[in-house]
Amino acid sequence: MQKFKALVTEEVDWKYISTVKQKNIDELPEGDVLINVKYSSLNFKDALSSIGNKGVTRNFPHTPGIDAAGVVAESSDASFSVGEEVIVTGYDLGMNTSGGYEEYIRVPAGWVVKKPEGLTLRETMIYGTAGFTSALSVIKLLDHGITPESGKILVTGSTGGVGSVAVAMLAKLGFHVVGVTGKADKAEFLKSLGAKEIIGREEATDESKRPMLKGLYAGVVDTVGGNILASALKTTAYGGAVTTCGLTQSPDLNTTVFPFILRGVSLLGIDSVELPIDVKKSTWERISSDLKLSNLEELAVDITFDELPEYLSKILKGETSGRIVVTI
Repeated sequence: MQKFKALVTEEVDWKYISTVKQKNIDELPEGDVLINVKYSSLNFKDALSSIGNKGVTRNFPHTPGIDAAGVVAESSDASFSVGEEVIVTGYDLGMNTSGGYEEYIRVPAGWVVKKPEGLTLRETMIYGTAGFTSALSVIKLLDHGITPESGKILVTGSTGGVGSVAVAMLAKLGFHVVGVTGKADKAEFLKSLGAKEIIGREEATDESKRPMLKGLYAGVVDTVGGNILASALKTTAYGGAVTTCGLTQSPDLNTTVFPFILRGVSLLGIDSVELPIDVKKSTWERISSDLKLSNLEELAVDITFDELPEYLSKILKGETSGRIVVTI
């Protein structure tokens, strides 16, 4: 019986502890494709799973990891051949299905995307779910008709996984990017990604309760929700668009209809989890072509499997930036 290493989160004395353990192949869930995982990445949702958040993971013991990139080891689906390099992000991986923080995963064929030619396996995990979400956000703005000539683009939570990749992608496309961060010491990091301006959270947060403010931005990529998102809507110019994909500040949105009915502002929701697989495939192709970053390594922090528990704690405390790649 084949054994392999896995990070296992379990409840011990009313606390959730994550440790590296041995698992057996027959412990994996049913599925069409068995994948030998080579790389994963670190996301905020993984950290929530590791502390027993029932909104993410219901049953423990559990292996987190919503991202995985590796090589097909077995497949009962003719679409995939042994040895093919593949990516799995989203759906139920790492939530209630054993996730990418282990040497093997078994998943439905409908969750699996063949790796695009323009990316290595490791590069796909520098992007991961966070970078994939960034790409979806940028594509939504482009599809809305926003161009570099339209005006500045605001990116909130700009040192985080989604925000940092969004900054870099937008800068690559020629946009004037304004990054919002509460980490003053990360200004040079954001400039290295292409941000033209960096402002603090206080400057991006309006406490006046006025329904509208001066229209400063043609578009916004919001990753945090709460009052920063409400303030961004107030400062979006006529015909602009705001994408929203996160809630690290708050899931609440207290606003008025005025930005929508007086300026024609659009609020565009971004979901990277339950997308149709064809949309996932086409988005990965965009990431490997016109949205591919030449400065991708500026975002990457590589960690070992054994460092995972430490970094799961760090991301919860807001002590990480860029994208954390896990070598499995």
